[in-house]
Amino acid sequence: MVVLHLPRFPLYLVTSFHSLPLRPYSTTSKTTTLLRAPKSTLVSTSEPVIATPSPAELSLEKLFVPPETIVSLDSARVLNGSNILLSNYANDAQVSQAEFVKSSVRTEDCPSDGLPEFALVGRSNVGKSSLLNSLVRRKKLALTSKKPGKTQCINHFRVNDSWYLVDLPGYGYASAPQELRLDWEQFTKDYFLNRSTLVSVFLLIDASIPAKKIDLDYASWLGLNQIPMTLIFTKCDKRKKTRNGGKRPEENVNDFQDLIRGFFQSVPPWIMTSSVTNQGRDEILLHMAQLRNYWLKH
Repeated sequence: MVVLHLPRFPLYLVTSFHSLPLRPYSTTSKTTTLLRAPKSTLVSTSEPVIATPSPAELSLEKLFVPPETIVSLDSARVLNGSNILLSNYANDAQVSQAEFVKSSVRTEDCPSDGLPEFALVGRSNVGKSSLLNSLVRRKKLALTSKKPGKTQCINHFRVNDSWYLVDLPGYGYASAPQELRLDWEQFTKDYFLNRSTLVSVFLLIDASIPAKKIDLDYASWLGLNQIPMTLIFTKCDKRKKTRNGGKRPEENVNDFQDLIRGFFQSVPPWIMTSSVTNQGRDEILLHMAQLRNYWLKH
């Protein structure tokens, strides 16, 4: 397991929006109380996913509580395979239309219509394009490749004519020319820092392998710069042989959270996914919907 000494951000709540604080957990709630994960409220072809780290239960202290959500132990619902509490803002989550709009290499060249957007970023070959295609149920909306580093621009995909999915260049692709890697890093970080319509960054982490330092570094940078973040654990359908030293995806998910837990005041939202089985698809769309609808209201 890689051990990384991340800087501590004493004032930043990773679950906050750019300038809007979240409703904190109730100080009167008992953190030992457990909430049961419900079945998804969207129609899905995937199998029901049990929540981790325990088989259908999560303690309140490990939950992500969306803005303006009052925790009621009688009616609270947790999205499957995640730590995310379902709020009243989780509506209009279905995808009926999706289209590629444009590619940009500068933030100022991105669409200027003011629609909310969610950015997908992660190590090269982590499955960004596959996840995007799974979310919109289009096999080739975002081009996939076995060769890492194919995405080289800020790619905007408009969904339902009302919001955007944004596919960003992968990081950590050592085979790309140094100058090109620096360009990707520069315009990607400029986009994060200056894009006023960015609702949240979805940081993709490969759950089929142990945590990597570069992923922990990226999560740390987003936190230090107060960029709203959701951890999306990909490839959760892959099962390594434990006798060869491999770990199950659930174990790698827990290990990654253990490594970053001490450096955030509140737990980041996370979801387990697989583009092969569509695990987590509905949960991501519901999470996006409640963040998006809150953002639009405020």
